[in-house]
Amino acid sequence: MIGTHPNESPEYAKLRSELFEAEVALRDQRERVAELRRALPRDTEVEDEVFARVRDGVSEPVKLSELFEDPSKPLILMHFMYGKAQSSPCPMCSGWADGYDGIQKHLAQNVNFVVFVAGDAGEFEAYARSRGWQNLPIVSAADSSLKRALGFEGEDGGQHPGVSVFLRRRDGTIVHTYSQCAFLGEAGFRGMDLLSPLWHYLDLTPEGRGDFMPSKSY
Repeated sequence: MIGTHPNESPEYAKLRSELFEAEVALRDQRERVAELRRALPRDTEVEDEVFARVRDGVSEPVKLSELFEDPSKPLILMHFMYGKAQSSPCPMCSGWADGYDGIQKHLAQNVNFVVFVAGDAGEFEAYARSRGWQNLPIVSAADSSLKRALGFEGEDGGQHPGVSVFLRRRDGTIVHTYSQCAFLGEAGFRGMDLLSPLWHYLDLTPEGRGDFMPSKSY
């Protein structure tokens, strides 16, 4: 098995072997979950709502359909906690987006990807620049009902982090295929673990992730 060392104790070797089997089973389970996700019916049509984005320093309206820069590819909205009851950009969401900015050009080969906020588009665009993001499209749903309809915004304006996926049919209709909130059950921010390498690296260590929360500055 790769990763073993001649100085391992018998106890370590035994437990590491058991762990290896568990890791293989986890991989297989992830594949099964991905199959179930892909098999979801593609029959939930949604309205072509209007949002706002900033281009060349000017805020402009943009339809959901227009976020499909390549209509042949799915659209992923990252629900970023900012706006309404969330007056300050979320540190956790900021940490996720730091990584997404770096892989945006890779994502663009297969998907359309947008950071979706509930606050002012211009204000958040300035925040994005302050973090050095250069590749992430920023869109505001401040005047839209889509976040609330999908469960990512509460009646009090509270924001929830997560992702939503959409397809655009050839006739122009838009279909919602999948959404998942980062708040998965009672385990806190675990619903987006697979979308952030940060947690996986921390989980490799003997101490694990503990109660670590990313900061917006260090």
